[in-house]
Amino acid sequence: MTPYVSLRHLRAFITVAELGSVTRAAEALFRAQSAITRSIHELETVIGESLFERKSSGMLLTVFGTTLLFRAKRAAQEFELARDEIASKIRISNGPIKASIFSMLFNERRLQTFVKLAESHHMPTVANALGITQPAVSASISDLESSMGTALFQRTPKGMLLTEAGSLLLFRAKRALAELRHVEADISALKGTTQGRVVVGALPLSRTAILPRAIAAVIAAHPHLRISTIEGPFDHLAAGLRAGDIDFILGALRPPEYASDLRGEALLDDSMSVIARRGHPLTLQRRVTIEDLGRAQWILSIKGTPARDLFESSMTRNNLPAPTGVVETSDLAILRGLLLHSDMVTALSAQQLEYEILSGALEIVDFDLPQTSRTIGITQREESFPAPGAVVLMNAIRSVTAQMQRTPLK
Repeated sequence: MTPYVSLRHLRAFITVAELGSVTRAAEALFRAQSAITRSIHELETVIGESLFERKSSGMLLTVFGTTLLFRAKRAAQEFELARDEIASKIRISNGPIKASIFSMLFNERRLQTFVKLAESHHMPTVANALGITQPAVSASISDLESSMGTALFQRTPKGMLLTEAGSLLLFRAKRALAELRHVEADISALKGTTQGRVVVGALPLSRTAILPRAIAAVIAAHPHLRISTIEGPFDHLAAGLRAGDIDFILGALRPPEYASDLRGEALLDDSMSVIARRGHPLTLQRRVTIEDLGRAQWILSIKGTPARDLFESSMTRNNLPAPTGVVETSDLAILRGLLLHSDMVTALSAQQLEYEILSGALEIVDFDLPQTSRTIGITQREESFPAPGAVVLMNAIRSVTAQMQRTPLK
């Protein structure tokens, strides 16, 4: 969780960049010039590049300084939004928050302690993770709550749970830290190397073919890049996207009215198919009727999942009787095993069983499922600015889906 750059030096850096002078920054921050100079020097040492050109006219940002300033200001904005949101929704015991949350929280240990306790709910766990004592954890949280004038946690039988103010602060703090985690990748990109960590929220329609091909291509070209995937329902992944834990989501897009703070980029239209094992009686018929499908044993997605809803609505809109599922599962491994070892059939995107279909183990039954098209694409947060590694991976995904459109699975 520790950012690439030290949080405690960034306020000095931003102030020097905005005022163009160490002297003016020291006056504005009520700190000694030597302390400001030391903060800048330590940041430059960590990054390995000069952040400023020292001119007689003042301190001018280099390209590396400009890049750091962009991320630092985005992080600062998140803390300022946290301050404003807490002030507008929570009664503060010592009156309105006069000091900027950005200023108060630019203490690495305090922020680390807060986030880890919010995630684990257990002080001893946080103490062990950070290598400090439990009283030190308690003191850090108490100092933060005292500075803000409101409780961030409440003690419960389930552990230390966030209050409303704590939840507001956690959301913004994690987004701020996500911005700062991108600094290393941004700086490396300026030096010609794509590295860092990319986290992708992977929905079912992306996992079998699109994402593996894109990841393989990217890692071959950029071996220093690290990629992680998180699987789950869209709402869960969207929460991670909003909090900065996920860089983007790949899979079936939601309609624009789903959320105004998310934006989707359409890449590929995909429809459901009826799929069965090789040699299944339905695959040998020239023409398959709805009556034939009605007599089959079905494996259907769990009730309430997008795939099941889409399949049933297709049947309803076209006045077709919905087959009864003998087995209900959303586990692709179980589905695959049942199809290969029985005469059951399923309704699914052929992309999810691409390798079995290409190998001939499974076949697409000659029956069109009308109005089951879904748009696969990339979902990002509005006004997000992805790290270079995420940009590279998204470009690879665009290339893979373009190729898939040219050579559709049959």
